[in-house]
Amino acid sequence: MPTGFGRAQLSPDPTVPGAWTLTVDDVPQSWVDLGDPTRMKFDYMQRLVTVVDLAAAPGAPLSVLHLGGGALSLPRYVAATRPGSAQTVVDRDELLMALIWDRLPLADDAGVTMLLGDARETLEGLPDQTFDLIVADVYQAAVMPRSISSTGFVREARRALRPGGLLAVNVVDSPPLARTRVLTATLAAVLPDVCVMAAAGMLSGRRFGNTVLVGSPAADRIPRERLAARAAREKDPGRVIGGDALAGFTSGALPLHDPIVTL
Repeated sequence: MPTGFGRAQLSPDPTVPGAWTLTVDDVPQSWVDLGDPTRMKFDYMQRLVTVVDLAAAPGAPLSVLHLGGGALSLPRYVAATRPGSAQTVVDRDELLMALIWDRLPLADDAGVTMLLGDARETLEGLPDQTFDLIVADVYQAAVMPRSISSTGFVREARRALRPGGLLAVNVVDSPPLARTRVLTATLAAVLPDVCVMAAAGMLSGRRFGNTVLVGSPAADRIPRERLAARAAREKDPGRVIGGDALAGFTSGALPLHDPIVTL
């Protein structure tokens, strides 16, 4: 069906009863198992789940801001594993969100509030130090908007995060990972603690896929060793780059800034 920013389709997974795949303009966007919202099919979602798991003590509720809704896979996971969490989802595609809410409804006690609007503009209007975790997963035709990939966006995220909070960004990239390197440099220009998570094959420049960037306004906040241990055990084993190794990874990459507006 046509939505505000593309053509969406929900297809049942023939191998998993109760599971659905959301595609937009024939590109797979989300996978949801209504019977078990803790199951994830896409490897980058596994890495985002790891960030959720290690953001606080097991089961402790979080305040989470999701920029980009998709099929609400991650909000479902948070609601299932951290009951009592307060979650806000921001998406500008009203028709897509109505489709998901109707066909793949959330539990009444999921604690999810939906805000319709532009991710950056909505973030700028939210209060200071509100969220334990902000997840940015916003794309239009496989392109991340400049408005959420600049130092200005990262500063807004830092403002809205509680002390010790985490920002996680999903990045679609291909060798030589130029986009990931630039966005990592962008986060590192604002946040004192940053790391990159990805499949080993991606980091060695052998394939297209997703990387996940994690940053925090608190120094030494990210549990890199625990992230790396979890990544190494995944079906598609991953690696984590951070600390002293980050400078080598971002060498030559310059941070992105908001465009200068002249009147």
